[in-house]
Amino acid sequence: MLKGLFTTLKLALEKPVTIQYPEVKRPVKTRFKGRHTLKRYDNGLEKCIGCALCAAACPSDAIFVEASENTDEKRFSPGERYASTYEINMLRCIFCGFCEDACPTEAIVLGDQYEITFTDRYSSIYTKELLIESVPEGVETTPRKTEPGEFTRSVPAMKDPTD
Repeated sequence: MLKGLFTTLKLALEKPVTIQYPEVKRPVKTRFKGRHTLKRYDNGLEKCIGCALCAAACPSDAIFVEASENTDEKRFSPGERYASTYEINMLRCIFCGFCEDACPTEAIVLGDQYEITFTDRYSSIYTKELLIESVPEGVETTPRKTEPGEFTRSVPAMKDPTD
């Protein structure tokens, strides 16, 4: 009985291992997979070209992508197409990162935000407007009017996966 009392008193005097969560937030690891973000190029164009490879790679069928054609009068991305509809059902998502791996333009990224809550099922569906990052300062937003061939000169070349 004295041995148990001694252990209790010893542990009561140590610093607690718990943190006060809402006030103190623990930093996440570098490989943490949190809330999704759709990225943009430095010139403001969207990286997503509407190929739907992320939706095909998703094992829980949480992603829906609908592509539309780009024109010189309404340009969203540097490719021929763009994602006119991009939705992720966060209740179905298992945060595996397969969508991030499948994306050829590195448009979808799982970030470090882990505070994701919903009040109903409808608010758990993240649309393109909720997912896409904001346009950099001083850059024109999408859609924009471009000259024929202008968009290909202003976007950096994709990385070669063999490098």
